[in-house]
Amino acid sequence: MIAFNSRLAHFSTPLFASWIAHGVGAVVALTAVLVWARSRPVSVPAPAGGRWPRWIYLGGVPGALTVLLAAITVNGPLGFSGTLALMLAGQMLFGVAADRFGWLGLERRAPTTGGLLGLGLVLTGSLVIIAAAG
Repeated sequence: MIAFNSRLAHFSTPLFASWIAHGVGAVVALTAVLVWARSRPVSVPAPAGGRWPRWIYLGGVPGALTVLLAAITVNGPLGFSGTLALMLAGQMLFGVAADRFGWLGLERRAPTTGGLLGLGLVLTGSLVIIAAAG
């Protein structure tokens, strides 16, 4: 997906490529929901307290920014491998922080030695990929 969007951004703009990716994704998701709803009834359980937290609807914002930034960086000095390496490292870093501090309603968990070691290895690998490329 990142490679396709980046090629589109190369021939247009990163913002246009991001809009196309999310527009097509919205159409596919809506079609899947309609097909799914016809085959079996859809039941969404009510949240505790009766209302969903408002921040839960912001899930698409980081995704849109990720696609936009990836379209920019893949066509820049980072290249495809450097972009993917940094995206993976960023997601792992955010995951460890979210677990540690209980962000997004998660249960607080102390990072394990294995988790921190894995994060360090991914960060080191990302730096090696980027340094070797440029």
